[in-house]
Amino acid sequence: MSAQILDGAAVAKSVRERVAEGVREFMAAGGPQPGLATVLVGSDPGSQIYVRRKNEQTAEAGMQSFHHELPATTPQAELDDLIDALNADPAVHGILVQSPLPGDLDEARAFARISPAKDVDGFHPESVGQLVLNRPGLRSCTPAGVIELLDHYEIGLEGRETVVVGRSNIVGKPVALLALHRNATVTIVHSRTRDLPSVTRRAEVLIVAIGRPRFVTADMVAPGAVVIDVGINRTDDGMVGDVDFGPVSEIASAITPVPGGIGPMTIAMLLSNTLQAARASQ
Repeated sequence: MSAQILDGAAVAKSVRERVAEGVREFMAAGGPQPGLATVLVGSDPGSQIYVRRKNEQTAEAGMQSFHHELPATTPQAELDDLIDALNADPAVHGILVQSPLPGDLDEARAFARISPAKDVDGFHPESVGQLVLNRPGLRSCTPAGVIELLDHYEIGLEGRETVVVGRSNIVGKPVALLALHRNATVTIVHSRTRDLPSVTRRAEVLIVAIGRPRFVTADMVAPGAVVIDVGINRTDDGMVGDVDFGPVSEIASAITPVPGGIGPMTIAMLLSNTLQAARASQ
């Protein structure tokens, strides 16, 4: 058996087209042009590429893009002042501070300073609280992208044993909550889990976000499982995921590739969140 490939690039394209149509309708009804502000501190090459791609796709969706680059030596107070200015700017509906921040800059402080109404990354404590309570709000983009991709392929979560590998605040915890809100039976495994493979083998849906190249091997996956690989790892062999794609794809029923899986979905959901924030501002 060879797994169905869940094509995140194609699904992301359809999401971006849907967002662009929503932007046109919103502006035709008298709404302002949605605006996304990105803040890049330092010169991390991966972050630079990622932010550039975000800005290009923002423009393609018919939104305004406001990009701010700061040197790695920027003090916390200066970053705070920029976030405050963006919070107060009516042309800006979404604010994204690119992670990771360099040096001694406090990432949690920066995320918490963004207005919850403009928190298109879904990292503000208020946004997280709305997610926990399953109330409407801006959801973290990568977990939202996972759910959007599953929905597109009509892969339901209700009643299914769903195992999340990784407990980060950015992916692991929020995607577990989103799956729980879809009535999945959710288990989170991590570095302290005893006999981790025995837990992952129970999964009907396995979501992997641990940041270790090819960590999940074929013997850790149940035959017929749906495998969602959130990992992006740069290695000597090129970009690989957290899942050993070749062998796992021979036993899974469906799997996301890396690249071309969840990565494109993350940016697409960022644009969707920005339009949502612009609509809510009226």
